[in-house]
Amino acid sequence: MEFLLKPWPWYVSGPLISLVMIVLIYFGKTFGMSSNLRTLCTMGGADNFASFFKFDWKSQIWNLTVVLGAVIGGFIAVNFLSDGSAIALNPETIANLDSLGFENAGASLLPPELYDWSSALTLKGSLILIGGGILVGFGTRYAGGCTSGHAITGLSNLQWPSLVAVIGFFIGGLIMVHFLFPLIFTA
Repeated sequence: MEFLLKPWPWYVSGPLISLVMIVLIYFGKTFGMSSNLRTLCTMGGADNFASFFKFDWKSQIWNLTVVLGAVIGGFIAVNFLSDGSAIALNPETIANLDSLGFENAGASLLPPELYDWSSALTLKGSLILIGGGILVGFGTRYAGGCTSGHAITGLSNLQWPSLVAVIGFFIGGLIMVHFLFPLIFTA
């Protein structure tokens, strides 16, 4: 049980991800979370409104197991494999978050300053969540896939656009954390 409760080292999780990718490549499949949203929208009839959704969604239904696995795995992890301890954050990170107004940084996975109903239902909280969702959705489509699709599948297939996208994801993350995040939360 101790093995399941601790983070897995790279030399265990890395080869497991590689094994999954080898199997997917062998069967000619691709992996990514954003493609599941396209499949779900098409199943719901979005193909009647936009040509982007006109594709053979039945060939992608296997990928919905990724979403199902993420939901079931998250439920099991939180309810059965979590020991309730605080998240181990670097003290400098905790000090930085505290200076931005995040109290008890690391006490929970989702900071209440962003995800608590009392925060989310404010104008600022709603703008952050809705605006962030729109930007993530737009960015995912503009990049031709999500971080998991490009970083795992695309790089495994040695696709140049995926390398460019992953570099862009990291640059965008650095800009967000070091420049935009302080602007948003000190205002």
